[in-house]
Amino acid sequence: MRKNKKPPKFLQSALWSNNISKMRIDNPRDKKEIIMQVLNCGTEEQVKWLFQIYQPREIKRVLKEPRRGTWYPRSLNFWTRILDVKVPTQKYQEAILDINPKF
Repeated sequence: MRKNKKPPKFLQSALWSNNISKMRIDNPRDKKEIIMQVLNCGTEEQVKWLFQIYQPREIKRVLKEPRRGTWYPRSLNFWTRILDVKVPTQKYQEAILDINPKF
């Protein structure tokens, strides 16, 4: 079982804004963050690990409810197509990270 297990150190580059020593792969909040960050900017090795640890339904759930302003357009487009996940247009647009906000 994976209960209270920490993410491996090789995920640090994908989880760059987090202190992975305090994260737990079974904590619901951490799980969402881990899945989102690895899909968004992980390496091939990190993505393989992700699919070994989490069930496809857990990964799809994170894609179906994308957090606002956290996804790179290419990453979200790629993973929703690969995993055949439908995201409502408004949620999809809100999820995209805009580094050039309009004021």
